Amino acid sequence: MSVSAIRPTNVAESLVTERELGVVAAELAVSGKRMAARPRHELAVTLRDKIRAGGDPLGEAFCRIRTPRERRNQGATYTPPAIVHHMLEWAARHKTPARVVDPGAGSGRFILAAARRFPKASLVAAETDPLAALILQANAEVLGVSGRLTIEETDYRDLSLPPIDGVTAFIGNPPYVRHHRIHADRKNWLVDTAAKHGLRASKLAGLHIHFFLKSLALARPGDYGAYITAAEWLDVNYGSVLRQALGDGLGGLALHLLSPTAAPFPDALTSAAITCWEAGHQGSTLAVRMIEGPDQLDGLRARRSVPWSTLRKTQRWSTIIRPCDRRTGGAIELGEICRVHRGQVTGANGVWIAGKHDGQLPAHVLFPSITRARELFSAGDALSSAEHLRRVVDLPRELDSLGRSDRSLVDEFLLWAKERGAHKSYIASHRRPWWTVGLRAPAPILCTYMARRPPAFVRNLCGARHINVAHGLYPRKGLSDAQLTGLTKWLNRNVGTEQGRTYAEGLTKFEPREVERLLIPRPEDLE
Repeated sequence: MSVSAIRPTNVAESLVTERELGVVAAELAVSGKRMAARPRHELAVTLRDKIRAGGDPLGEAFCRIRTPRERRNQGATYTPPAIVHHMLEWAARHKTPARVVDPGAGSGRFILAAARRFPKASLVAAETDPLAALILQANAEVLGVSGRLTIEETDYRDLSLPPIDGVTAFIGNPPYVRHHRIHADRKNWLVDTAAKHGLRASKLAGLHIHFFLKSLALARPGDYGAYITAAEWLDVNYGSVLRQALGDGLGGLALHLLSPTAAPFPDALTSAAITCWEAGHQGSTLAVRMIEGPDQLDGLRARRSVPWSTLRKTQRWSTIIRPCDRRTGGAIELGEICRVHRGQVTGANGVWIAGKHDGQLPAHVLFPSITRARELFSAGDALSSAEHLRRVVDLPRELDSLGRSDRSLVDEFLLWAKERGAHKSYIASHRRPWWTVGLRAPAPILCTYMARRPPAFVRNLCGARHINVAHGLYPRKGLSDAQLTGLTKWLNRNVGTEQGRTYAEGLTKFEPREVERLLIPRPEDLE
């Protein structure tokens, strides 16, 4: 296919396949090498002019042609230019680097902005996607900076850097890939790399944690960096290795938490964190700030400092940064009046959620239960009937307590369950006896805990049980019906996604302890 085969109309309409995008990018890369030479196609001329004006039309086309779902395996989420600008503002204010490294360059938004900001710096970009690397090469050629740019088409974890005179700045957006998609050998690499620096890493860590650890391995004292990532590492267990590294070796300087309303990534509703660091720095405090909107970025000037002595004792760093976690006006934490418990894990939903296989089990072992989050989302403020709910099989510990006819039905069911390996699942093999799911008592209030929206709180008026798709709120002391109803309505009106942890794929999660930390009015004010 030749470049001339592409219609020279609107860019969004013209570039509709990866092949077309690659052809145009290759043409721009070649025309850039010819310096004053004119691209052979009108579309390439238009794109060249937009690139020289500071745009990224090829990167935008890449993100349109390859959908977020398709890019997810590589964690390729492109950063808006405004955020790139403010991160470079901070980098320039901190030091002038002799070299800039972008660990996951994509179309080059960070590394090319750095080329303009630091005209004497050498540039290194790591990028594993061949098409993205070609786009980066085209952009660099058009902008005339390819002579000092080295594009390494390799995994950043395999990158080596020769020694230089002067400091290196590490700037970029490390790719977000969850641990399920990371090979076992790479997980071992993370654990080994962390151990070399006296740190302990979890194999459940996402790819962005790998990139932080690689940066720690590459950086020399005085080298510095700013990375924007999903913010979940602030609170989750696997993020502890990064939290520890920032206080010991990686040299944390500042942490800026961007809420989802700040739209840090256009194709993922997620909170994000911008982490600024300097290798070998040992300060007594970490500067922190919560950013609610893009207009607050302000060159990443943090105004509040938290002592490292406090940070080292805190498991969830977001609670230190978010203003909504501070007490105001006599409010109390939900946990002061309610315990919050996740629903029971069955170990094999296909067996323990009753269906055609239940063999007419006696009704007293079948419990109407919340088994799908949408059952709560569709209920409104109250769940009045259990007729539409599925039943969960919860057998007694002592089967001899059953009558003869009931025992016969249960024995037949258990034989069927064993044929399907239900007794060998991890959950079943760790409970005694294996056939007892152990559902909790009905919770007066039920709530969802993971979705791309705020949680739904529902008064449980029909005595439904719940499995691990929901949480149950259990009062520590007696609350009246009016207070329970008032609490449910208040939570639905006042709890937002910003109070949970939002993952890079757009899901917001509320763990039981996070629900207990929600600030609410006192019970007497809820009636």
